[in-house]
Amino acid sequence: MLSLWLPRLPTDRIKRQLTKKLLAEAVIGSREDGTSNRLKLPDGPSIVVAKDNNMLRISALDDKAAHLGLAVGLPLANARAICPDVQVYDADDVADAEALSAIAEWCDRFTPLVALDPPHGLFLDVTGCAHLFGGEAAMMNLVCGVLTAQGFVVSSAIAGTAVCARTLTRHVHGRIISDGEEYEAVRSLPVSALGADIAVVTGLSRAGLKTIGEVAERGRHEITARFGARFTALLEQALGQSDAPISPRKPLPDYIVERRFAEPVATETVISATLSGLAGTLVTAMAKQGKGARQLEACFFRTDGAVRTITVDTGQPVTKAAMIDRLFRERLEALSDPLDPGFGFDLIRLTASRTEIVVQEQRDLDAHVHDQDEISALIDRIAARIGGKRVVVHLPQDTHIPECAVLAAPAQHHLAEAAQATWPARVAGEPPLRPLRLFERPEEIKVIAEVPDGPPARFVWRRATHAVVRVEGPERVAMEWWRAGSAMLTRDYFRVEDEEGLRFWLYRDGLFGEVAQKEGKPQPPNWFMHGLFA
Repeated sequence: MLSLWLPRLPTDRIKRQLTKKLLAEAVIGSREDGTSNRLKLPDGPSIVVAKDNNMLRISALDDKAAHLGLAVGLPLANARAICPDVQVYDADDVADAEALSAIAEWCDRFTPLVALDPPHGLFLDVTGCAHLFGGEAAMMNLVCGVLTAQGFVVSSAIAGTAVCARTLTRHVHGRIISDGEEYEAVRSLPVSALGADIAVVTGLSRAGLKTIGEVAERGRHEITARFGARFTALLEQALGQSDAPISPRKPLPDYIVERRFAEPVATETVISATLSGLAGTLVTAMAKQGKGARQLEACFFRTDGAVRTITVDTGQPVTKAAMIDRLFRERLEALSDPLDPGFGFDLIRLTASRTEIVVQEQRDLDAHVHDQDEISALIDRIAARIGGKRVVVHLPQDTHIPECAVLAAPAQHHLAEAAQATWPARVAGEPPLRPLRLFERPEEIKVIAEVPDGPPARFVWRRATHAVVRVEGPERVAMEWWRAGSAMLTRDYFRVEDEEGLRFWLYRDGLFGEVAQKEGKPQPPNWFMHGLFA
């Protein structure tokens, strides 16, 4: 387990943002007047402050501030007294979390099992991966070297358990601990390196137990009785006596294929050719186990640490490389934010996040059996271009509520269900019972009726008055009281036609015998426009 700790993450993030901003201003200035502006980054100590008990205290600082005697938790007033020219920034936990997530995304190039260790740490499960980078030491040096070049202060360690590796990173950098050597590696470290609650650390210090070795020499039952089983489990994991799995940010894909480049690539031709080659390799690997891809991800790792991920879903298991290549071409061409290679991509990865077993079907000489496959392929291409949620099919629902009788579902996942759906048959020679266009939200109208509970004789909708010449109804629809959280009014629907031949679908919300009460006075039922017939 490789543990990474970025103790200066907030200040490092702020300095990176300032650098990018100044670079952008320098480029704009050089374009306007033809001269390049000289970058002027603040070279003094920097701190990040947050409000704690109505007082601004230091929550993070850089190395220069630490060398001057500043520390986390120190009030801002004291910090200014020690160093009047200190640069002060407001804490932004959301931005820090996004920066840590971006670093974790970049670490996916080394192993797919990357877990967050908030607020400023990461876990990388490098089991079976280290030999791809020249061994554990070479891999750790590569990770730390790139992060340092990107402007981050980083400490790392490798151990058999995550807690042991994390404990080492707080005080030692670059240690690689073999199995069975955990106790000797952590025994001299302070108890605070375990990351336990401050109350536990304070209690152990008062008891005279200041190092992990002193605590480990005590009986486990004594520690558990005084400080709880959680701290005991943490101690045993640091000593290598037990282990607990990490929680990766992403589930492990079923299949992974990738291509690394000695020199970064940036041309569209090379990127497309690489995706095509990876698609063929992925299909070959899946075919050996009789599987097809239902969800595909293409990850593009830039040399500056940025990662771009593109996801494509399919309605049926895909077993052809040409189809995968075409889906990604459609997706890349439809991106609102084009794929920016920057200084180039040094790694392109293609994964099958979700796969299914391909069932071989018997096909006869009827050409219509292939229609469903062609429709599914067409839906996949359209979904890749405009998004899967925008391509829907309608499924009938077992309810008499008009607006709930139809469910719009993604076509990629419900195409077969929609093909087998059974809809109510229309009576021959009779007008349709439901309108062609049903409003998502019924619109309130003003109705004049000859009798209180009778059909409408005239109504006003969207500032236009309509005189009713023909009426069909009422069709009474009661609400589903067993699903609604409160009592809902009964609806009486009418199919009406005005003088110009326009046909509407109206309903009266409630009955005159069950009128609503408002300020102690009875209110007549309201009328609504719910749809239009052809």
